[in-house]
Amino acid sequence: MPIMTRDSIKQRPALESVERPQSGKDITMAWGSDAVAEVLRQLGIKFIALVPGSSYRCLHDSLVNYLGNEQPQILLALHEEHAVAVAHGYAKVTEQPMAVALHSNVGLMHASMAIFNAWCDRVPVLILGATGPVDTTRRRPWIDWIHTARDQGALVRPFTKWDDQPASPEAAVEAMVRAWQIARRPPQGPTHICLPVEVQEQRLDKSFSLPDLSRFRGSERVYPDPEAITAAAALLRTARNVVMMVGRVSRRREDWDMRVQLAERLNARVITDSKAAAAFPTSHRLHYGAPQLWLAPESAELLRSADVVLNLNWIDLAGALKTACGTKAPDARIIHVSADALNHNGWSMDYMGLPPVDIEILAEPDAILAPLLEALGPGSDRKQAEPGAPGEGRALKRAPRTNSPALAPTLELDLEQIAACLGSALGDRTVSLIRTPLSWPGDRYDFCGPLDYLGYDGGAGIGSGPGMAVGAALALRNSDYIPLAVLGDGDYLMGVTALWTAVRYSIPLLVIVANNRSYYNAAVHQQMVARLRGRPPENKWIGQKIIAPDIDLAAMARA
Repeated sequence: MPIMTRDSIKQRPALESVERPQSGKDITMAWGSDAVAEVLRQLGIKFIALVPGSSYRCLHDSLVNYLGNEQPQILLALHEEHAVAVAHGYAKVTEQPMAVALHSNVGLMHASMAIFNAWCDRVPVLILGATGPVDTTRRRPWIDWIHTARDQGALVRPFTKWDDQPASPEAAVEAMVRAWQIARRPPQGPTHICLPVEVQEQRLDKSFSLPDLSRFRGSERVYPDPEAITAAAALLRTARNVVMMVGRVSRRREDWDMRVQLAERLNARVITDSKAAAAFPTSHRLHYGAPQLWLAPESAELLRSADVVLNLNWIDLAGALKTACGTKAPDARIIHVSADALNHNGWSMDYMGLPPVDIEILAEPDAILAPLLEALGPGSDRKQAEPGAPGEGRALKRAPRTNSPALAPTLELDLEQIAACLGSALGDRTVSLIRTPLSWPGDRYDFCGPLDYLGYDGGAGIGSGPGMAVGAALALRNSDYIPLAVLGDGDYLMGVTALWTAVRYSIPLLVIVANNRSYYNAAVHQQMVARLRGRPPENKWIGQKIIAPDIDLAAMARA
């Protein structure tokens, strides 16, 4: 389902020329909301996705009439959840935050699932909320009362890295800079600033000035303890059968290349996770099997055979080890490299199980690559695993992209066939696979670079796919990549209106809907429960099938 192609986009105005405001005369920074807008610009925020609302009408005015709707440029969305999803998709490509503006408590509640996705996926999003007058004497009857909340940030505090509700323009500037720093600092995540209308409406004193923001850039990396690197290198030098588990890592090409260099130095077999973005070339001789949502039996066997496991931020290390070893402790020595524990709290269980580890390196995984390679030296004196050792030579063979099955004209396609046909049609074109359904056959595509595949949504809900596809396509629009999302029909239907934003702002994007007319994953659960209870599994479809009437998915996109 083509939503926008590079040819058709030529018939529409470029993104930067959409919604150009008329110029005012001698507009200077005069209001609290102007200061907030100016900080967004000086922080390098290029876009702000929003659904308009009265609680931040002053900020909206500042974005349009003070900044001229550029740097950041407004991207209008049709639902707050889509606005955050767009920023999420953008961050998956750039690793930098977009801004999102959410209207009052109601907009924040609408957006909460998308914020949870960004939290679980460890991506930076700068969320600007707003609330009605804190001073009760200034509230309009009815509407200001129901759209004002005390401690509004509490709605999303368990799944944001930091939040604040500043009470002056000066405090708002500091809060914005701090939120931006924290969102970008690994492990990345969403931050939330609630701007009361009084702060936005306040006239700035003549003495007001912004600080030099170049002095507040902060760090984007968490570096390892040198002693831990030395210990890890010593263990790896003597290992005979190293397995690298590569999970959530950076989109930087130089980091990708160093991961390959490290695997080759160690002669380590590498497994990757389809919940995370592309992390290692899947056609490389050391990559084992296909990227996997759940640990495959062959990969479990590989882990059992390892003497050292080097974990680079695998999303659920404890779960993978339990799958491989059951209740028995793994025989392998485990080097665990992740900064994820810095985000863990007591509300969200996205921290997963607690894995047994021998060397823990609390650092961003890609920050260890250069020092670890240096510590290992120009060559390793450890003995390599002999050919034929457990797991050797059992990597899945990939179907060539030109091998598409012969299909009868009326045959319904499954995901295997869709993947094969796409591979044949795309050939050698440079494609960024933004999203795939849970049961996507991971062995049908080879990933050769960090933007070839962008992973899942973090929170594993439904409805994020279209918005995230739009955001990723926005970030890729000036690249050589064709942005491609393969979405399940349930995911598509919940988020389809997000595609309007792509068309409105001439963002090229290709969406394929895998339409099984069902919430199929839930139907599988119903079948399992029925069988366990000795009840008719044939009834699994009731309350699951999206039929009678069938939905015209293409018509919804055309609308």
